[in-house]
Amino acid sequence: MSKEPLIIANWKCNPASKKEAEHLFGVLKKELRRIKKTEVVICPPFIFSSLFPARCSLKLGGQNCFWENRGAFTGEVSPLMLKNLGCEFVIIGHSERKKYFQESDLIINKKLKAVLKNRLQPILCVGEEARDAFTAEGKPLNEMSLVVGEQVEKGLSGISSSRLGEIVIAYEPVWAIGTGMPCLPNDAMKAALLIRKTLTNLYSRNIAEKVRIIYGGSVNSQNASDYTKGAAMNGLLIGGASLNASEFVKIVKDVEEIL
Repeated sequence: MSKEPLIIANWKCNPASKKEAEHLFGVLKKELRRIKKTEVVICPPFIFSSLFPARCSLKLGGQNCFWENRGAFTGEVSPLMLKNLGCEFVIIGHSERKKYFQESDLIINKKLKAVLKNRLQPILCVGEEARDAFTAEGKPLNEMSLVVGEQVEKGLSGISSSRLGEIVIAYEPVWAIGTGMPCLPNDAMKAALLIRKTLTNLYSRNIAEKVRIIYGGSVNSQNASDYTKGAAMNGLLIGGASLNASEFVKIVKDVEEIL
C-alpha cells in the first residue's frame, strides 16, 4: 500500500445540519484541490457520506462499522454499506468507542477483519489513558508500553502478513484527545517505535515497515509538522481542528510543503 502521508479528518458527531456539512466539505474540496503528495480522508457522520461526489481528490471514510455486512442488527452500519457509499477507509477502535460504547479488543478485532474482508482500509486506534501512571509502591509505570503493545497485538490477532500493509495504525493517547494537551513529539516517536517493534515481533521488520503509523490527539496547525517531521509519523488523525476549514487546510498544506 501507499506510504504517502495520510491526513484524516474525524468530524465525530458534527456538524448538526446538512447545510453546515455541505459548506465545510465545499471549502475543503476547493482549498485542497491542488494537494498531490498527501492523501486526505474525510470521515463525516454516516448520514452525510452521500454528500461526497464519486470523483474528488478528497477520500471518504467511515467513523465506525459493524462486523457483519447485513442482518437484524438495529442501528448498525456495515462495512459493505460504507463501501457502496464510496468509502475507502474506516476508523476502528477509537477511544471514544471504547469509553462510551464499551468496545473491547475482541470487538475491535472482529470489526477490523470485516473491514479488510470488504477491501476497505482500517485505521486501528491505540493509546493509553493516563499520561503518568504509577505502581502501588509509587514507582513510575510505563503505561504506554504496556497498553499500546497489547492493543496492537489483540487488534491484529488472526491478521495475515499479506494484509498488514493495508492497515493504518493511529497512536492516540487518550489523555491528549480533546484536552489541548498534545503528546510531546519525542514521546510520539517512542510510541511509533514501540508499535513498529511490536509489528516486527508479530510479523517481520520488512512487513512492519509497510504500515503507516499516524498520530492523533490535540493536533492543530501549530504542532502538526512536529509529528509528521519531528516525530517521523506517517500522518495525522485530526478531530476538533478538522471542523475548522481554514485550520484543517493549513495543516494539510503545511504537511504537503515538508515533502
